Amino acid sequence: MKTIDAFDKQFATEEFCRAFLAKARWPKQVECPRCHGTQKIYKLKARPYHWVCKNACCGGRNGYRFSILTGTIFQDTKIPLKIWFKIGYLMLIAKKGISALQMHRVIFGEDSGSDYHTTWYMCHRWRSAMKGEAIQLTGEVEVDETFIGGREKNKHKSRRIGGSGTTGKVAVIGAIARKGMVLAKVIENTDTQTLNQFVRQTVSEHVSLVATDEHSGYRHLKKDGYPHETVKHGKGEYVRGLVHTSNLDSFWSLFKRGIMGSFHHVSKEYLPLYLNEFSYRHNNRKNPEVFLDLLTTCGK
Repeated sequence: MKTIDAFDKQFATEEFCRAFLAKARWPKQVECPRCHGTQKIYKLKARPYHWVCKNACCGGRNGYRFSILTGTIFQDTKIPLKIWFKIGYLMLIAKKGISALQMHRVIFGEDSGSDYHTTWYMCHRWRSAMKGEAIQLTGEVEVDETFIGGREKNKHKSRRIGGSGTTGKVAVIGAIARKGMVLAKVIENTDTQTLNQFVRQTVSEHVSLVATDEHSGYRHLKKDGYPHETVKHGKGEYVRGLVHTSNLDSFWSLFKRGIMGSFHHVSKEYLPLYLNEFSYRHNNRKNPEVFLDLLTTCGK
């Protein structure tokens, strides 16, 4: 990853940003975002980074006009690409995340007069692009669920719901390959069907180990053919040889510190986007070309 100064120097002009985005989207030749064809596409000389596709399925002779921004998170906005790029890069290098308010201050300054909600919108558009690849995990895999939300006793009296320690919190589940990536999602509850379905979707049948805690929702994994082992947190057991969930616990700890420390509060509606962000950052922590790779996935 570059330093901020190096990044600013590289992406100093709008022209360079447009050229960089074009190369990231179409490294070999321009592709129509509507029909995905590469033939009969012509550059519009009067409008840089604009093309017309004259394939039959795109209107034939009349053609379909598109630009470098068509079909991306940058479409239909008037914000310069250099600002879009700076926000995306700052999100990638902020280990515990950076709030839209802080981002707004960094990019525009305290007295810019620009709208904070525009920055908030841009951050969410970037998070939506950080979905990553949906591949099944292999090797030694840890699976665990947790709950996101503040403690009831710390909330204002008017907002307290009462009930158990998970009341008012949002359930999330994750799986992490010890030598690979993490996958996480919001779930409605932690019943057996939900947990088993998540494992089947995210964990390959060819893993060498699936490690979980003693939650009863995982009790059918071994019967389903997974090499499943548990640690009993309720009895003070956290590690038994290779059986533990320490890596996923560390990820949840970082995620919760980010939510509480940087964002303070995240609604259930937007929580999946923040999971995207933290998972993408974790999965690309050793990738020196992470920003370039992110641009290739910036379609809507």
